[in-house]
Amino acid sequence: MRNRDFRRLWLSGAVSGIGSWLLVVAIPFYVFTLTGSTVATGLTLALEALPALTIGPWAGVLLDRWDLVRAMWIADLVSAAAVGLILFADRDQLWLIYVAILLENTATTVFRPAARALRPTVVGTGNELASANALTAVTSSAIRLAAPPLGALLLAGPGIKFVLAVDIASYLISAVVIATIRTRRRTTTAEPPRALEGLRVVVRHRALRGVLIGQTAFLTANAGLTALLVPFTVDRLQAPGYVVGYLISGLGAGYLIGAALSTKASRLLGIRELLAITQLATAAAFFALFNTPNVPIAVAAAVLIGLPGSILLITAETTIQRSAPAEVLASVGALFFAADSLALLVGALAAPATTLALGLPLTLNVIAALAFIAAGLTLIVVPRHPAHFTKTAR
Repeated sequence: MRNRDFRRLWLSGAVSGIGSWLLVVAIPFYVFTLTGSTVATGLTLALEALPALTIGPWAGVLLDRWDLVRAMWIADLVSAAAVGLILFADRDQLWLIYVAILLENTATTVFRPAARALRPTVVGTGNELASANALTAVTSSAIRLAAPPLGALLLAGPGIKFVLAVDIASYLISAVVIATIRTRRRTTTAEPPRALEGLRVVVRHRALRGVLIGQTAFLTANAGLTALLVPFTVDRLQAPGYVVGYLISGLGAGYLIGAALSTKASRLLGIRELLAITQLATAAAFFALFNTPNVPIAVAAAVLIGLPGSILLITAETTIQRSAPAEVLASVGALFFAADSLALLVGALAAPATTLALGLPLTLNVIAALAFIAAGLTLIVVPRHPAHFTKTAR
């Protein structure tokens, strides 16, 4: 936090994160209220994934040759405009919500790999990078803890338009803060952009390739369970839709604890073991959540999901930043975000469809079992020896 530009990068993420997490409950519940359809609700998650999957790898290549700070504040402005479209949507204009989701996440497809590439430029790739990632995760977890139930309360009180207005304001403030960042990364303008540049780097790098495979398999199961969270709450727990906010807050509490423990955990275990163990623990907590008899136990299970889940995401993030060559970090980061989006797309579409054949209870347990399988896959594909991971100091 003594680093001026990191403070600004952190602050912009915190401010825009508050607005975004207010919508985490509001938009799916709003769509579910309008349609009563698990498929329509799952489609909102699928549309979030589509831009990163289709244009993300190409956007990353361009980001490696462009001013990252400029790209980020422009992306914030586009996100604010996209959320503004939802203000004009009503029951007969569900398509407008879907268009807004596409536009907002197109901007996010630019913002996220740019932020991932800029952070090592600002703080270096030594111990400060792990601390910066942990601090960012702690902040995100605190926001995740508080914002979703607040969003649910605002949805029940002032209503969806007020929640949207707050999100728009958060994007605008974030854009202003980002524009004051002074650190600039050297751009690689000597060579023309090559499509799927990040993919070539990852395929040739054993550690990055292993993390990509293991994380994509795990996040596919995670996305399927996320898509069914609202139907699970309403149909299985027989609870009001706003209870989803309590579950997400439980996840946030677990993420907060896990983020605080992540640096110590990384010193005790190797990368492969830490990834696999946290995936295994999260999968076990999935089973606990979706077989719980009541809301209090469900919230406790959500905390147990968030704790190892936070360590998992921080470990993967730091590994990517340290292992990828600096000149193609945005391209590699965009590829990982594209893989995350592919997992989200497959999970969000397949899980609701599977409920039609297997029913909701069995589908939830089958998907949780897939998360266990992903942990075993990580042990196979991620190299064990630390020499496969690049660790350079600033």
